[in-house]
Amino acid sequence: MVKSRTIYLMRPYKHPTADQFTLERIFHALSDPARLEIVRHLARVEAATCGELDGGRPKSSMSHHFRILRDAGLVHTRAAGAIHQNTLRLADLNTRFPGLLKAILAQAPESGMVTAERKHSL
Repeated sequence: MVKSRTIYLMRPYKHPTADQFTLERIFHALSDPARLEIVRHLARVEAATCGELDGGRPKSSMSHHFRILRDAGLVHTRAAGAIHQNTLRLADLNTRFPGLLKAILAQAPESGMVTAERKHSL
């Protein structure tokens, strides 16, 4: 008897084109402190894995955050085997909204900002 093996391939992630970016989605994506932290980190590096960006958060939460960032057009995620590489879509964002992300990232993080962890303890 010959056993057959099933190989499961991950579907490639869907990413909007630059003309599909909307300010509403971008601002919504950046309104969460965890997602803003991911974008700030990606602005400092060429690429980062999901594990490098999780900040100790649960995998399910990070999957949600990355989906929101991808849907907004802020992040491109590429699967390379079991690793997912994330890059900031700065060129695409500058094509659609010149200078927007640069202006947002130029703002220093607020020390008095209510983080998600702190919000739950209030």
